[in-house]
Amino acid sequence: MKEPLTCLTDDRPASAGPAGPHWYALWTHSHCEQLVHDQLAAKGFHLFLPKMDVWSRRGGIRHQIPVPLFPGYLFLRHAMDKTSYVEVRKARGLVRLLGERWDRLAVIPDREIEAVQKVLAAGRPALPHPYLREGQRVRITRGALAGLEGILVEVRPNKGLLVLSVGLLQRSVAVEVDCTLVVAA
Repeated sequence: MKEPLTCLTDDRPASAGPAGPHWYALWTHSHCEQLVHDQLAAKGFHLFLPKMDVWSRRGGIRHQIPVPLFPGYLFLRHAMDKTSYVEVRKARGLVRLLGERWDRLAVIPDREIEAVQKVLAAGRPALPHPYLREGQRVRITRGALAGLEGILVEVRPNKGLLVLSVGLLQRSVAVEVDCTLVVAA
């Protein structure tokens, strides 16, 4: 069953530096994404923690709870310097920032984060999906997801499954789309 998605973002402006802000992936301990998000948001960092609602049963009652779309990860947009890196590393529940060291962090392309944000903003049901490297790359031409690019993996009459990937994490998200609105990218 596909569930609606929610998103937690911090709308504070990202720090600007000589190189400008970039998106970085923060790897957290299991179930610590929200803890890390809250600590860093309180320090003024710009964060993105995409979430989806799933059904849970506690005490015999079914209800929906938000869970991270990419378990164990959240995203930080910042112009990283050594001071900022040290502040981020202090967050309880954080394993590390992905990359070799503070001045060689792995950067996530803006278009990959923007694609996930666009799906969440459109309110379309999306589910985690296995990471794909090959397949037909398509672009949506009209509607709420216009301009979005991804890999079309499943086609049924008028419906297809579009997969959006975050290469650094080797994780993907799938969303159902109207195939009449897609063209080859």
